[in-house]
Amino acid sequence: MEYGFLEGRPFWIVYSALFAIVFARTMATYWAGRGLGAGVHRSRLGERLGPRLDRAERLINRFGPPVVTAVYLTVGVQTAVHLVAGAMRMHFGRYLAAMLPGCALWAALYSLGGMAVIAAWWSAFTHSPALAAALALLAAAAVAGVLVYRRRAARKAAGTGSDEGSPTLVGRD
Repeated sequence: MEYGFLEGRPFWIVYSALFAIVFARTMATYWAGRGLGAGVHRSRLGERLGPRLDRAERLINRFGPPVVTAVYLTVGVQTAVHLVAGAMRMHFGRYLAAMLPGCALWAALYSLGGMAVIAAWWSAFTHSPALAAALALLAAAAVAGVLVYRRRAARKAAGTGSDEGSPTLVGRD
């Protein structure tokens, strides 16, 4: 995805613009869903569903917020999830609390080039699933190595310098 008007701008401007875009899009979808949901509740279908519709709303209010946040890491289902959250009348406060970190995550992914990395991995996966799995394992090992290195460096800087009794992800030096 190309954002020509953002090209060459400082990171915070790009991030803020992308956050505003996803926030506006998500809010519009949620409120469109609320409108659709109001129509369903006043329809014959809503009358026939009765207690089942109420139960579905309670479940979405209870278990929906983590889904709302996590859906920003997907492609192709975001709009559906936000529309359903509105249609099933997820409490706006809960929805907003779940949506804001998701918007921040989405803006970070797009502004930091994360989608390019995901697209490259997906391309590798479609050509060779084994290669894609190896790349994923390599990336996980690199992240684990960086975390262990930072942990040891922080301990050393704090003056403890000892790794005794602390679990590590890799063998000792």
